[in-house]
Amino acid sequence: MSVSDAPWADVERVFGTRGDPATCWCQFFKLSNEEWKNAEASACKTALEQQVRVAAPPPGVIAYRGDEAVGWCAVEPRVNYGRLMRTRVVAGGSPESPDDEGVWAVTCFVVRVGHRRRGVGGELLRGAIEQARALGAEAIEGYPVDVAVRGKTSSADLYHGTLTQFLAAGFEEVARPSADRPVMQLHFAR
Repeated sequence: MSVSDAPWADVERVFGTRGDPATCWCQFFKLSNEEWKNAEASACKTALEQQVRVAAPPPGVIAYRGDEAVGWCAVEPRVNYGRLMRTRVVAGGSPESPDDEGVWAVTCFVVRVGHRRRGVGGELLRGAIEQARALGAEAIEGYPVDVAVRGKTSSADLYHGTLTQFLAAGFEEVARPSADRPVMQLHFAR
């Protein structure tokens, strides 16, 4: 479901009060290095709340199990993520023009403890694909972790998603700027 259709309290429940999600609120790729160094969690939370309420397109999707909010996936036009465009994985790997507004990016997954390893990430990715397609994206990119190469990886380091998750959703690898971080793309027929 688009996050703009979800109650803000559900978004807060997914991000929680501890750990990286409760600190970042999916603002890391939107802020400059200097802004991020000075960012406070409360300001990041306020920024995401504002984006959820007024941004067009909405900044992500949220997953439910029954009536319970269990996960989040950030997906927007790639041009909305200034810092992302300067990362090695995108700058050195994406074959798409950096200013192409038709290319969207999946940058972050948050799945609440107790709901991991139950397919929520795959559901979120499918929701991100549907939202991007419905809102006019020409292509969608992801920058997952290849755990077969990286080896044992903490859940905190998997916020980009996993290679197998993207392959299962129909993405194709278009570049591999580092051994454990491919660039994955899915193009939409128009």
